[in-house]
Amino acid sequence: MKNAIGQTGVKLSAALLTAVLLVTGCGGGAGGSGEGNWVSIEDRYTVDPETPAWQLDKKEEVTDLTWYVNADWWNTDFGKDIVTKKIKEDLNINIKFITGDDTKLNTFFAGGEMPDLLTVFDSNSPVVQKAATWALPLNDLAEKYDPYFNKVAAADTLNWFQLADGKTYGYPNYSNTQADYDSGNIPAKTAFIIRKDVYEALGSPVIGTPEEFQSVMKQIKEKFPTLIPFGFNAIGEGTGSLGDTLQDFIGVPLENENGEFYDRNLDEDYLTWLKTLNTVYRDGNISDDSFADDGTAFEEKVKSGKYATMLLDGTPQQGGNLQIYMSANPGKEYIAIDGPQSTKGHAPTLNQSGITGWMINFISKDSKDPAKAIQIFTYLLSEEGQTLMNYGIEGETYETQADGTVELLPAVKDLQLNNADKFKKDYRMGEFMFFGHDRHKALSADAFPESIKQMQEWGKGKLKPHFILENINPDQGTQEARALSAINTKWNSTLVSMVRAKDDAAFDGALAAYKAFLDENRWDEIVKVRSEKMKQNKEKLGIQ
Repeated sequence: MKNAIGQTGVKLSAALLTAVLLVTGCGGGAGGSGEGNWVSIEDRYTVDPETPAWQLDKKEEVTDLTWYVNADWWNTDFGKDIVTKKIKEDLNINIKFITGDDTKLNTFFAGGEMPDLLTVFDSNSPVVQKAATWALPLNDLAEKYDPYFNKVAAADTLNWFQLADGKTYGYPNYSNTQADYDSGNIPAKTAFIIRKDVYEALGSPVIGTPEEFQSVMKQIKEKFPTLIPFGFNAIGEGTGSLGDTLQDFIGVPLENENGEFYDRNLDEDYLTWLKTLNTVYRDGNISDDSFADDGTAFEEKVKSGKYATMLLDGTPQQGGNLQIYMSANPGKEYIAIDGPQSTKGHAPTLNQSGITGWMINFISKDSKDPAKAIQIFTYLLSEEGQTLMNYGIEGETYETQADGTVELLPAVKDLQLNNADKFKKDYRMGEFMFFGHDRHKALSADAFPESIKQMQEWGKGKLKPHFILENINPDQGTQEARALSAINTKWNSTLVSMVRAKDDAAFDGALAAYKAFLDENRWDEIVKVRSEKMKQNKEKLGIQ
């Protein structure tokens, strides 16, 4: 999941300047109808704060809605699997999903017809920050069409996304508050994993120090020559799992001793581990293909167990692939171990989706039927919708136990374990997650595939909220934002150059060039902006 977030975020950043111009100008004609299409519901239903509007709405004709998702990988099917078929029936809707990249996103704001609903991923983008110019406020939609929305939406999340006009336009999935972290119901999604057969053949070695890590990778190469000793999430245009994921894994501090922005990329502990990875690379134990593989190529290697070890971010998203390998190779499944440790004694500070969440959903001013659109939000956020998305239909796919927990029916469970692709296609449970949240997954041991449960168990107690670092980048369109975009691109290429450096001199040279690039690109100003926004985040969250 996080990997997908990172890739999408990078893509969105690439089109940022264009988006700034387009979104800024969309309030009047282009990209929105201006005031919004506030349809009348007089002949359909009377709102009731105690009843979801989708249960009251008597509209007979099917409502056709278009939903744009700014991600090429999104499954555009609707009404074929058990989850979306039920949504279609309950709400009397038909959704046409459109997917794309930032170029397609920008075409909507360039004067084209806006979709009814729109989902993006970068909360710091102008699309989100300028939402008041093209989207309808959820507060007003709830008041006019569906006050029950306020019963199912999280107040903390609504407050976090509130814009300067005091209204909230977008609502995310997987928005985790401090209370969610404290509940213990949020599983870790990052793990250092190793194939069980490899681990046992090597005598269950400790891989905590740089020296141990390098030595074990050599042993893997000697005993399992057909395997790639160490792998990581696809790099793409970002850093895969070698950037902030590795930093979290070894517990790099989130702030400096004064509570201000800390440059984690230049942390001494982290750089020690990057140098270690460079040594492992020079030993021939990191494949060059790992830097070129896209997400699909990476997933194929996960499915086939090609990597002996991996620093994996987004274990739920790889759960199906890991399950396919696990089912076909009993006794060789991947397991989480402690893996690389801080050389400074820091504990892991694994991240989750934070209060900002992941996919941010909006209803556009051009929406043909905004009443029906807010009903979708309410439905998917409700207990009924959450249960459907995660477990399907009671009696058909799951049953409720005496203690209130949920258990999949045997045939469904068997399909989940032994035919992940068909399970995904026919049921789509856990996949249609526009408004998903981990608290509902805690209702059942069947919420996640067997392949990642040990990894989630390993991660208990290792999560730490990164709220203070959320949305701290300079505002888009500023000189600092443009400089940061260039710096991020430079860092991504520098990191790869450092890990692939032919010798120590090349490693140090790449790092020195990056530091010089910072000095030449307004880094000090960016740090000031980030520190100020961290301060604002703390005030917003009541953090001392």
